[in-house]
Amino acid sequence: MKKIDSIITGLLLAVLTVSSNTLFAQGNNLIMTETIKVGLTPPIPVYIEGFSGEAAQVLGFDLFVQGFKPVGSPEAAQYVIKGSNAGNITGSLTDNASKTVLFSRSYNGASERRQAHAFADDIMGAVHNGSKPIGGTKIAYKSQSPSGIGEIYVSDFDGYDPHQVTSDGSIVAKPAWVPGRMALYYTSYARSNPDIFYHSLSSGERRIVAGYSGLNTSAAVSPDGSKVAMILSKMGSPNVWVCNADGSDLKRLTKGIEDSSPCWSPNGEWICFAAKINSRRVLAKVPAGGGEVQRVPTPGVANPTEPDWSPDGKWIAFTVQMGDFSICVMSADGTIAPVVVGSGQNPSWSPNSRTLTYNHGPMGHQTVAVLDAFTRQTRDCRHASGSNSQPAWAR
Repeated sequence: MKKIDSIITGLLLAVLTVSSNTLFAQGNNLIMTETIKVGLTPPIPVYIEGFSGEAAQVLGFDLFVQGFKPVGSPEAAQYVIKGSNAGNITGSLTDNASKTVLFSRSYNGASERRQAHAFADDIMGAVHNGSKPIGGTKIAYKSQSPSGIGEIYVSDFDGYDPHQVTSDGSIVAKPAWVPGRMALYYTSYARSNPDIFYHSLSSGERRIVAGYSGLNTSAAVSPDGSKVAMILSKMGSPNVWVCNADGSDLKRLTKGIEDSSPCWSPNGEWICFAAKINSRRVLAKVPAGGGEVQRVPTPGVANPTEPDWSPDGKWIAFTVQMGDFSICVMSADGTIAPVVVGSGQNPSWSPNSRTLTYNHGPMGHQTVAVLDAFTRQTRDCRHASGSNSQPAWAR
């Protein structure tokens, strides 16, 4: 861990910043704030009063993994959150500097847990102008037993309410959401070969999308849901291919010796992936319609893989292996160097483009967690039994 700590310290000198016109609510006005820095932004101190039990747990979790940090007194806080969960949740948010109440609301019509998630979403929306809510979102992940047999699970983003959604009784891997739908693509050895399946969580429909000889894995769905990128070895080497959502009109995009982990740009024009060039692992991108492969520089880090493009198009998160596995974030245009934001692998962005889900821990005992990329604050998710990994955040 000393090696990773030294790497983190060194790489944090390379600062990633959000646009300097980031705005925050203060009273009735929007004011300019200090530039937000990935991995270096101080958490926002908040004082929370009046909540207990599950409501307090949900509020604390949601706010912590989105850049807030509870403090022991209102005097030490930038914002004060007050309310009650006696019956339905009621809550208010006050700007402590101006003593202005930014909003005061009551929540009903759902479980206490859902109400608390909604309250946390409203706090984020008031403080971070335009932040997309994540309280009602889902993650999918694989849960594997010591025998190697696994299934795909879906849960709330914090790991609560887990549901087993496959019954393959085999090795499974790489779940990927269809944007805006309760449907997944994933890899399964149910037919004794790594094949890609489509699985609708709402209707139960299930079909094979890619069952070619050799490797069929790492499905990634285009932002509009019409296309699927994947890794196939049907021509010998594992390469990036793309097809229609039903598996038709298959097209090969790359011809490298060992490609992996494709992901889409939010505008659907590019597919970023990991490649091996001159015996070294690198990131690259290729036009989704076909064309020349381009390197994506990752200065200062080695062995990048498992990229994921943030929904707002600004960032690419990926895994590096330099002794241990680490999560890095860099600007999507490659002009700002990577920053290590945590230890783990398989990062996947939330809809808010600041929080990541990932897995960490020793092999055979992996845990799914969530991480705020700006403050590096992280919390483990509640999880199903077994080793849980390869999480994917629904968008």
